[in-house]
Amino acid sequence: MSWELPSPFVIGIEVEEAAIDAYGHANNAEYLRWIERISWAHSQHLGLDIHDYRRHDRAMAVHRHELDYLAPARAGDSLELATWIVACDGRLTLTRRFQLVRDSDATTLLRARTRFACIELSSGRARRMPMDYREIYGRALVEEPT
Repeated sequence: MSWELPSPFVIGIEVEEAAIDAYGHANNAEYLRWIERISWAHSQHLGLDIHDYRRHDRAMAVHRHELDYLAPARAGDSLELATWIVACDGRLTLTRRFQLVRDSDATTLLRARTRFACIELSSGRARRMPMDYREIYGRALVEEPT
């Protein structure tokens, strides 16, 4: 696979019939579900899961999504979704990039970027990242070309 950045974290996705909308392709909401799925999977892979978030009373909540839909996914397509952490200010924010590729022809279907803000779970207010988060997410940083 030709990924746009090095060392991606990748999951496979099989497009199910339930994901298909009236236009005959995967509904836009499905792409967001896939982005959420890989974000959780990558965090768990790095060593942070929901139990850690609850223990620290901190979570990374979506602040902004940017999604560029480049080509449709259809029922039965096999896809690969990659993510990278491309920014982490060590205080409040973390940014991920995503690339969704169809296996059969290596077409990039989606490019996306999500900015997360660290919040206190108990209040919903913005709070500094715990040291564990800064270290774990910081080690996973991938530099984007300028």
